[in-house]
Amino acid sequence: MTAPLKIDFVSDISCPWCAIGLAALEQALGNLQGEVTVQLHIQPFELNPQMPAGGQDITEHLTQKYGSSGEQQAQIRDTIRQRGADVGFTFNPSGRGRIYNTFAAHRLLHWAGTESPERQLALKKALLVACHSNSLAMESTEVLLAAVAQAGLDLARASQILASDEFTGEVREAQAFYSSQGIHSVPAVIINNRHLISGGQPAAVFEQALRQIASQAPGSPR
Repeated sequence: MTAPLKIDFVSDISCPWCAIGLAALEQALGNLQGEVTVQLHIQPFELNPQMPAGGQDITEHLTQKYGSSGEQQAQIRDTIRQRGADVGFTFNPSGRGRIYNTFAAHRLLHWAGTESPERQLALKKALLVACHSNSLAMESTEVLLAAVAQAGLDLARASQILASDEFTGEVREAQAFYSSQGIHSVPAVIINNRHLISGGQPAAVFEQALRQIASQAPGSPR
């Protein structure tokens, strides 16, 4: 008998640690095959909800937000690239020139989770690659629709959503819920609505935590 795990992966497309965390979580789940049955749900979080159209220069943005220097940012990018390589995620060696608003992407992810849940993870991964591997403009309809196509989702339906405000209320509501639960940084991995694993942890950390939680889940083998 396998232990049931409901996993809510709360994250933002523009967060490099979310790309690392998701890849590491997938590695951990691969190592737990046969031990757990998983329902994985991608949940929305915006690091920069006030980001205007056209985005902002990434160096300028990080300096304003965190007070970091160009040298410090370069060191962090090196760390991120190495951590990504460790879990099989490739970051653009040149980094990203700009950072963009991601709300439209979150609306598409909500749609996928509602109408095609089996493809939601594929869409999330396609969006992360577009953002961090290919350094594309994540506010661009063309870029978003390319990710939709890559995930095997309905392009006509996605175009309809992007041309409207559909799922705006639902995404805002989900964001407000996680904020009310004390989630103020991402990735945040919530298991069975009770257990929180914060940050882009290594796969071994996820695996150990998930195995421990699974052993305590109702219906798990003792």
